[in-house]
Amino acid sequence: MVVKVYGPAYGSPKRVLVCLVEKDIEFETVPVDLIKGEHKSPEFLELQPFGELPVIQDGDYTLYESRAIIRYYAEKYKSQGTDLLGKTIEERGLVEQWLEVEAHNYHPHVYNLTIHILFAPVLGFPPDEKIIKESEEKLAKVLDIYEERLSKSKYLAGDFFSLADLSHLPFTHYLVGSIKKEYMIRSRKHVSAWWDDISNRPSWKKVLTFGFPALKTL
Repeated sequence: MVVKVYGPAYGSPKRVLVCLVEKDIEFETVPVDLIKGEHKSPEFLELQPFGELPVIQDGDYTLYESRAIIRYYAEKYKSQGTDLLGKTIEERGLVEQWLEVEAHNYHPHVYNLTIHILFAPVLGFPPDEKIIKESEEKLAKVLDIYEERLSKSKYLAGDFFSLADLSHLPFTHYLVGSIKKEYMIRSRKHVSAWWDDISNRPSWKKVLTFGFPALKTL
């Protein structure tokens, strides 16, 4: 059964798509227009009661929340494609640790920058300069910790590419591109090398062909 991924043009669904490409899993995409409110339609809310992206359908199985989805596929197809979980329980622990760091320490700050720098005009509210300043300062402190970690290993969980690295791709792409804060990555030698490595993976380059629209969800 081919996996259906809803909302391929947006950032968080791209986290799922790059995982599927790395795992050599066949998928098809279902467009969802957030601007038109299609994510709040009765049909979509039957799949995702919170009205957010992404959602996947795998036969009769439906799952939402991007990090839950990538964990699911990395485990279900562990022996297929790229091993994104590590070979030992200790490696798996580090993957989970840094995936949680991305979700709770990294993502909130870069998400705030994305919303207030890029999407405030689209969403119809003025950017909050205080939030921008505070988010940049907090993100800088997180990246300093990343720099220390990446001075000791090629990737966040060790010397292998994993879900922990993969999960950073969509929003860091915004950070170094449209947000115009590439210096936050480039001013840190090891973070910069890590970003060049993961952002040049064929899987991510393929996923970028789906494009980024002017709005996304968490």
